[in-house]
Amino acid sequence: MRNFGEDPPIQSLAGSLLVAHPNLLDPNFRRTVLFISAHDPAEGALGLIINRPLDRHVADLVTETPPAGLADVPVFLGGPVGKTQLMFAAFEWQKGEGLKLNHEIAFGGTSAGLGQKASVATCAFVGYAGWGAGQLEAEMKQKAWLVQKPSPSLVRLDRLPKLWFDIMNSLGPWYKMLAAAPDDPSLN
Repeated sequence: MRNFGEDPPIQSLAGSLLVAHPNLLDPNFRRTVLFISAHDPAEGALGLIINRPLDRHVADLVTETPPAGLADVPVFLGGPVGKTQLMFAAFEWQKGEGLKLNHEIAFGGTSAGLGQKASVATCAFVGYAGWGAGQLEAEMKQKAWLVQKPSPSLVRLDRLPKLWFDIMNSLGPWYKMLAAAPDDPSLN
């Protein structure tokens, strides 16, 4: 017998995009899009904010000469946790499987494989986002996040800064209007 009083359990969101609802005011996540790389309702979730470029490259942030091919990799603010760490990730679009995040990147002596192909984009992230067991599910029930499926165009790094607005505009006139509203309507 089905119980209509309870929400169905949330399945794993790994591989999905979490899009901040326009009403989410937390400055850590205001107008962000996160790629969820790991999620288990019993253990928590891990993700990266993918639409906050720092307008810097790896060479700008490290004191030593970076390994070959890494100096020009763009750096993003990945989240509020672990901001003293710099981590590399390659986003790869796999036909039939969707967007995958790979932290085990094999770097050769050239930059030919570093984001130059249409299906792979390599970035560096300062920080990440993490949720404890049940925390993300509670935020989902509060409608803080919209879940979206990623598209192949996400591996185009030049598109990421405007990604939140692009997604809001694609969701229809209501979200388009909310996205265009100023942070503080009293200043309007």
